[in-house]
Amino acid sequence: MIGRVLLLLFIVVPALEIWAIIEVGQRIGGWQTFALIILTGIVGAYLAKKEAVKVWSYAQSDMAAGQVPTRHIMDGICLFAGGVFLLSPGFLTDIAGILLVLPLTRPLFRNLLSVWIQKKLSNGRPFFFFRR
Repeated sequence: MIGRVLLLLFIVVPALEIWAIIEVGQRIGGWQTFALIILTGIVGAYLAKKEAVKVWSYAQSDMAAGQVPTRHIMDGICLFAGGVFLLSPGFLTDIAGILLVLPLTRPLFRNLLSVWIQKKLSNGRPFFFFRR
């Protein structure tokens, strides 16, 4: 399972990114494509930072009220992943990053992550790389 994920991450995703960059470059030009990649990185980093500050504030409010900020921790994980995607060059990772960072689409990924973690914890099998 981990081997397939690594294959996807290190071979398939960069190949798709290169293909997308070449396609966009042929349609709008090389310099415009380069500028668009830089612009999405800058705007994405700004948006991720802005959302992270907001989520951190909500988490602090929950902790001050004596509640566990579970939802905000999940949002933080989504924001971190989205920020990493946005800072990596390419259009496909930018799309994934924007979807993870935007407050309108983030709940979908937060819920998927929550279901995945609950499933991993409830089936009694090793979580990630950890063995018994």
